[in-house]
Amino acid sequence: MNDSVETVQTLGYGEVASLEQRNKVLRNTYWLLALSLIPTVLGAWLGVATGITRNLTGGIGLIVFLGGAFGFMYAIQKTKDSAAGVAVLLGFTFFMGLMLSRLIAMVLGFKNGTGLVMTAFGGTAGVFFVMATLSTVIKRDLSGMSKWLFAGALVIMIGAIVNVFIGSTTGMLVISTLAIGLFSLYMLYDLKQIIDGGETNYINATLALYLDLFNIFQSLLMILGITSGDD
Repeated sequence: MNDSVETVQTLGYGEVASLEQRNKVLRNTYWLLALSLIPTVLGAWLGVATGITRNLTGGIGLIVFLGGAFGFMYAIQKTKDSAAGVAVLLGFTFFMGLMLSRLIAMVLGFKNGTGLVMTAFGGTAGVFFVMATLSTVIKRDLSGMSKWLFAGALVIMIGAIVNVFIGSTTGMLVISTLAIGLFSLYMLYDLKQIIDGGETNYINATLALYLDLFNIFQSLLMILGITSGDD
């Protein structure tokens, strides 16, 4: 990747990035997305090894997660047009791995925990492969999906926040199942935005795809942990 982030500006109504520029954004996005998995794994490993997130339960855990996540995303938006944005993004993925470590530690506590984590990882990779393939096959403009996807994400987020205080296992299963479906569609939408030239900043594109992958993996792991733990 270059030292600076290249953003293609639209010059008039309906004008988008050229095919060469779109391919460059997609290529850089895939490279940065792959790179972002390294600090995620390191963060998750650190959290599991030290138990640093063990006590982040209930409202305290929610405040730390939302405050850290939105703080990082704000910083990414401020630095997305420079090389500093890459460093901030990688810091964000380390934080997200750290926040994920409590769930991973819980699942690893099952006798079949390692298999469940690998199954969730494989399932997430499978969803990405399917959505990436569909994004190259579907010719229809999917930009109209954005408002519906955002509304769905808002509903799921509110439901998840409420369930933190209710502690319903059934509620968590429902929320996790809906999240897998929603963020799979979000992934398709985000990939199409890059391919069609609607997203021309690869840091923005990587952030969007990373959040899709994170939510799908977390939701799959939650479902597997609840339904298959110690089988």
